[in-house]
Amino acid sequence: MSGRDLFCQPRRIRRGAALTLVFASVLVAGAATGSFDEPGRKTTPSSRSVPTSHHEDVTEAAAEAMADGTSPMEAAERAVSRSGDRWGAVYSQGEYEEFEEALDGQYTGVGLWARRERDGRIEVTRVQTGSPAAAAGVRKGDRLLSVDGEKVDGRPVTDVVSLLRGDADDAAAGTEVSLGLARGTRAWSETVRRARLSTDSVTVHRLAGGVTVIKVAAFTKGSGDRVRAAVAQAPRRAGIVLDLRGNSGGLVTEAVAAASAFLDGGLVATYDVDGQQRALHADPGGDTTRPLVALVDGGTMSAAELLTGALQDRGRAVVVGSRTFGKGSVQMPSRLPDGSVAELTVGHYRTPAGRGVDGRGITPDLQADEGSLERAETVLSGLGDAS
Repeated sequence: MSGRDLFCQPRRIRRGAALTLVFASVLVAGAATGSFDEPGRKTTPSSRSVPTSHHEDVTEAAAEAMADGTSPMEAAERAVSRSGDRWGAVYSQGEYEEFEEALDGQYTGVGLWARRERDGRIEVTRVQTGSPAAAAGVRKGDRLLSVDGEKVDGRPVTDVVSLLRGDADDAAAGTEVSLGLARGTRAWSETVRRARLSTDSVTVHRLAGGVTVIKVAAFTKGSGDRVRAAVAQAPRRAGIVLDLRGNSGGLVTEAVAAASAFLDGGLVATYDVDGQQRALHADPGGDTTRPLVALVDGGTMSAAELLTGALQDRGRAVVVGSRTFGKGSVQMPSRLPDGSVAELTVGHYRTPAGRGVDGRGITPDLQADEGSLERAETVLSGLGDAS
């Protein structure tokens, strides 16, 4: 397996302006989803592995369109739609390049993260330091009311991200986007310019008592090494909280590298590609004794679920939080004649114990919808006493 992102976030087959959403916590219009745990959300198992013939169908449809002088991308979109692949997607060449740049930790946006609350309101959950949103005075806890005049209350976070990201041709650094905001009883508008930003996918801080919290927002290039470095630098007598809440996935190789920080080799996951079984293994030499809690929620997806499942199945971590999203299918890209890219599902992955994740998610050892970090501290204190 290459370092490509095989387990990524839900996408929508798109036409025209709307950007296909692939990696919402990184490839953002200055908004990343802090959580997809929307009230009443139901996940159902995705379709079985899409046969190789469906890749051929899409490629042939695009080639025929190219010969006829029509749009290969639109033909591919129709073929993907007919395939019944829940996770299938078609990207323009520019969109796919942006996706790959996002995996390298770069994106064009305004630097805010948002989530949908139970009452349908869209709330800002984080503002990136030095970003256009920060310069405009946007704060964590502000409500996002509208984007370029379109109201966002009640809309899925993915739609909000798409609005913020803008049209594929209009999302370059320097383009403007108008935000309708509210704070308490005050409502106002800010026009900001998108900028080229770097993601900080791994952040580290310490709690009172020495517990180290390692927050992994996404598995971008180099994030696995940063997790390992954080573990090596953590106080020896204190536990670690691995915070994977809102992590929508990324590079599987980086998730496996992160697993290697806590495991001494061994199986991380198995997966199939067109019926052929393959396995992912951790590198030897990880810290297997330090108390560890993994925090998850409904926004924990894909490669982050792969990591969570490995730590849970192998008894390495206590998982605290709420059920994860349930994205456990494998996509492979195919380049089309006009440079666009189609991705179709080719298989599914399983945890070391053989559990399927797709459509099911991972159930935490301890349920904690609120106050999960405090619950994690309590668990670590007990694990420390027992060690």
